[in-house]
Amino acid sequence: MAQVFVVGVGMTKWGVYPDKEWYDLGSEAMLNALDDAELEWKDVQAVFAGSVYQGTGSGHQAVREIGLTGIPVVNIENACSSGSSAFRLAYQAVATGMYDVVMALGMEKMPKGPIPSTAFRPMELQMGFNVQFANYALEAVKYMSEYGATEEDFARVAVKNRRNGALNPYARFQQAVTIEEVMNSRMVAKPLRLFHCCPLADGAAAAILCSQNRVKSKKRAVSVASTVLSSGVYGEAVYMCGMVESVKYPPQKGIIEISAKEAYEAAGMGPEDIDVIQAYDTMAPSELWDIEKLGFCAPGEAPRLLREGALDIKGKLPVNTDGGLMSRGHPLGATGLGQIFELVCQLRGEAGQRQVEKARTGLAHAMGAGPNSSVTILMK
Repeated sequence: MAQVFVVGVGMTKWGVYPDKEWYDLGSEAMLNALDDAELEWKDVQAVFAGSVYQGTGSGHQAVREIGLTGIPVVNIENACSSGSSAFRLAYQAVATGMYDVVMALGMEKMPKGPIPSTAFRPMELQMGFNVQFANYALEAVKYMSEYGATEEDFARVAVKNRRNGALNPYARFQQAVTIEEVMNSRMVAKPLRLFHCCPLADGAAAAILCSQNRVKSKKRAVSVASTVLSSGVYGEAVYMCGMVESVKYPPQKGIIEISAKEAYEAAGMGPEDIDVIQAYDTMAPSELWDIEKLGFCAPGEAPRLLREGALDIKGKLPVNTDGGLMSRGHPLGATGLGQIFELVCQLRGEAGQRQVEKARTGLAHAMGAGPNSSVTILMK
């Protein structure tokens, strides 16, 4: 397939917007991406729009805010991987030669109160598997038991990401916190406390992908080395979204390892070649096992790397330089493209105080109920 480049990215500040709808946020992100790419709306040949709770025709509503030009608009719902899935489909549309300029959009206006989901069957609902805090808490306890991780290690993830988020003007939370503040926040599901958990948010992000012949500025264009989407495997605990090992014996690789392996092979590189990482930190401990399952260190080694500062912006393995979900927030359909936004900024050298020195490659990983696992590798 043909080489594909990201030539423009756009994002709204993520937060709570009672006076805005998803289409307001989505159109703002797309217009920002057009400005960044120095393109006009008439140049866009197709739109792939990801969202979870916006309903039928959500992408069309966002496009209508800019102008109806007759181009195809494809709406995608793939849980928290919706934005990543939109990016992957946009990539495929360009790589196969179907289009030259395609917009990938992720947007979400989060509902208030408990969030319903059809990803769980009635029996699973009765057993409480739809309570994500409890699911992550169970896996956190297992992780602590197997590898000796502590609640303070989980708190250090929150401290690092909130420190990074304080440097990110697009983040919902831009205030640093201390370990003491994290450990004193209220208990949600032992051992997870409030500051271990990512906040929900309203927001949108967009990326413009194009073929090589439509690249205006090679200096700012970022190449898509690979983008992979995987679903669960037989024996994996589906309600845990791929977090736990297979219940089959002997154990088999789970969804994260599978998607990572495919992404590395397609890109012709390995984890040792990645300069900056966007991990899926829905809860603080998930960042730790995420980078392990992505192959950046051995199982149980992530807490030590965190304590040594290796995961900091200036460390040897920078993770969630924009603050991750814990600072940026989690508008479900937009999260994957928010990760792409940060990687593009890093690889262009435009991340300001968050900049990773000499960053040439970046990896983004997002999960979604189903389960789904999306891994994208970008390179400069």
